Amino acid sequence: ATPIPRTLQLSLTGVRDLSIIATPPVDRLAIRTYVSEFDTITIREALLREHYRGGQSFYVVPRISDLPQIEDFLKTHVPEVTYMIAHGQMAAGDLDDRMNQFYDGKYDVLLATTIVESGLDIPTANTMIIHRADMFGLSQLYQIRGRVGRAKTRAYCYLTTKPRAPLTPQATKRLRLLGSLDNLGAGFNLASHDLDLRGAGNLLGEEQSGNIKEVGYELYQSMLEDTIAKIKSGELQGLSSLDDQWAPQINLGVPVMIPESFIPDLDIRLGLYRRLSGLATKVELEGFAAELIDRFGPLPKEVNTLMVIVRIKALCKKAGISRLDVGPKGATVQFHNDKFANPAGLVEFVKAQGQGARIAGNKIVLAGEMKTEADRIKGAFNVARDLAEKIVKPGKV
Repeated sequence: ATPIPRTLQLSLTGVRDLSIIATPPVDRLAIRTYVSEFDTITIREALLREHYRGGQSFYVVPRISDLPQIEDFLKTHVPEVTYMIAHGQMAAGDLDDRMNQFYDGKYDVLLATTIVESGLDIPTANTMIIHRADMFGLSQLYQIRGRVGRAKTRAYCYLTTKPRAPLTPQATKRLRLLGSLDNLGAGFNLASHDLDLRGAGNLLGEEQSGNIKEVGYELYQSMLEDTIAKIKSGELQGLSSLDDQWAPQINLGVPVMIPESFIPDLDIRLGLYRRLSGLATKVELEGFAAELIDRFGPLPKEVNTLMVIVRIKALCKKAGISRLDVGPKGATVQFHNDKFANPAGLVEFVKAQGQGARIAGNKIVLAGEMKTEADRIKGAFNVARDLAEKIVKPGKV
């Protein structure tokens, strides 16, 4: 399958598991993909070739308003084929009838919107025309293209754009990538590129940082809730072999990444992310940073921030902090399994914070102004460091 960028990012950071199915079914052939401006002759030849070899075709448009234009094209330039229209605003019964008729082979072409994006398995349909492909997302194009080539017959996909119309840089990248990834089992590679193009998204933005009640951010993304629920589910309780297989979650609302402008090659960046995930000590991170500087030049701000976040994460792991949220109005701390190894040290920490700290349920709430990114990073580091120091009970080395 092709994970969305956030899911892939959660997998790469170890929050979620990732399994890859890279082996295609027996005798499955890769889909030949072509990217070009809309050309009447090319599309006519593609539809007729499929028609004369006894197959069927999909013609997908981004909007319902585009259907009349393509319908007129089919009537005028490809009268040899029969077609059926399908879109999401049709009555459910009518839509089902049309899809069943196409599945039964009563029509040569299904002219449709993106309702055909998933869930269809029609072995006889092996040509896909995508109108205004620049208006679709990368994963969306990949899913639509996957509606053909589901048998032992060679399938073809044509990504067409508006003639003589300039494309945005992002659209150009998307189409170029999909045109190049025409090998079988390319879902993971495509998802990696999609993550690179769109980014993983901010779980906690500038005004969405901190605790939902005590600190004041407004939106708590459901995906993060689902992930935390799984990590803290009863399945992990009582399994000592899995007790150390948890990772702290650090949410500061700051950009953390290796920018494309710093390292253009995606494979190199992914490899560096994997290496970085295994580092913990200050010495290891300094050595890693020195290597990056030697290979690629001065580190941009985002990479420096990434290094600090990795160090904070290591301190949180040592302190048993499962989650650390820092926002403009303060921070919240939650511990793994709601336990701190040195309760007396935790009391000392809370007292040292003065009236700005309090225990609310299973978390510690720390009030304080941290409006800038630098303030939040510094605040998170100080909290993680101080609690990591308190983990050692008096009299122990």
